[in-house]
Amino acid sequence: MSVTLNDSKPKLSLAEIINMSVGFFGIQFGWDLQRANMGRIYENLGANPDQVPLLFLAAPLTGLLVQPVIGYLSDKTWHPRWGRRRPYFMIGALISSIALLFMPHSSALWMAAGLLWVLDVFGNVAMEPFRAFVTDKLPDSQVNRGFIMQSFMIGLGGSIASALPWLMKNMFHFQNTAVPGEIPENVKWSFYLGAFFFLAAVLYTVFTSKEYPPQDLGYREKVKESHKGFGGGFREIMQALATMPPRMRIISLVQFFTWPGLFLMWFYYTTAVAVNVFGGRDASDPVYAAGADFGSLTLAFYSVVTFLFALVLPAIADRLGRKATHALCLLAGALGLISVAWVTDKYMLYVCMTGVGIAWASILSMPYAMLSGVLPKDKVGIYMGIFNFFIVLPEIIASLGFGWLMRNVLNNDRLLAVQMGGGLMIVAAVICFWFVKEDKERLKVEVRSV
Repeated sequence: MSVTLNDSKPKLSLAEIINMSVGFFGIQFGWDLQRANMGRIYENLGANPDQVPLLFLAAPLTGLLVQPVIGYLSDKTWHPRWGRRRPYFMIGALISSIALLFMPHSSALWMAAGLLWVLDVFGNVAMEPFRAFVTDKLPDSQVNRGFIMQSFMIGLGGSIASALPWLMKNMFHFQNTAVPGEIPENVKWSFYLGAFFFLAAVLYTVFTSKEYPPQDLGYREKVKESHKGFGGGFREIMQALATMPPRMRIISLVQFFTWPGLFLMWFYYTTAVAVNVFGGRDASDPVYAAGADFGSLTLAFYSVVTFLFALVLPAIADRLGRKATHALCLLAGALGLISVAWVTDKYMLYVCMTGVGIAWASILSMPYAMLSGVLPKDKVGIYMGIFNFFIVLPEIIASLGFGWLMRNVLNNDRLLAVQMGGGLMIVAAVICFWFVKEDKERLKVEVRSV
């Protein structure tokens, strides 16, 4: 099937780019709440550190299937009022928000893991089409700006979400400790607010943004012909996987080594701060609780760095090129993660998280910008889903294998796990700089046309 979308897309105003990106604020609000707090929730419910990666397993396994399928389906969708991508934004946000409301009422590990699975599945339903949404709506000269605006919204949402447990304790005086098997009050209220912001932000984008109709007048008939059942869709996804553009293969490898560093940080950073930096014992210890809250606050700081750095990232990318910019940002993130072990004063953690925030701004935008122009216009959703394979696969590998490493090699030292993530980011930076090929003349044309 070949669908011709509007290739002479007009440039959008800054307000229009903001409107189409606000939904990512809500999506990231939900992601960062669970990333900053799930390790803590699991340990409150009785999990050992070596069990935490396995408890994250169901979500990425499902995401491996959900992401390309949602990309495939959104490529095939068109409704005169709701468009192509927006129905998926709305359905995913609604169910994810319900999961966020129920998460802090988990009474057992299986319940928390099950709700995390629901949150990840429908978070992916909402998020996956957003990457294609940028490519659908923006001309190539504005693609950098579109993905950078998403990075800005992600940083803003993540900074507020990660800081919420600390704010709930220190400004609204909710308790941050709980007896074993219970979730602290400050975490509960953080998740309630997260549910509201997730849904409200996505609905804002749904109702303030429009999508371009296909130029091809025979599109509806071709969509009907393409409904070949599960087998036809599976064959199309496999064919796209086998025929990935060469640049996409290398950037996918960069992603494969980048994301384990992030997963290990999200698995262990807040509890590493609580135990290794503050000296806490377990979830019922006030010292541990204060350390975990402070760890979440420093995660909020890296998100602040992300949305501030996103303001200057386009100018850096225009000057240095996308691959050099991304490699340097990854090195900054690696240094940030590795240097956590050198911290002697808790406030030095803000310096460490500055490097992570710089890397995160680039991770959220540069790989997708580097893909711009190499993906078939009628299969952007499928290819974006396949691209996310290389985010999900490292999480599956970490979930399956890292528990053994924690028990038998790292002696359940959470801080060493965070440092290993930094080492993997260095590998990703080297691959990006030496093996990604850029068309420098084309980039110059794009910069001049902005």
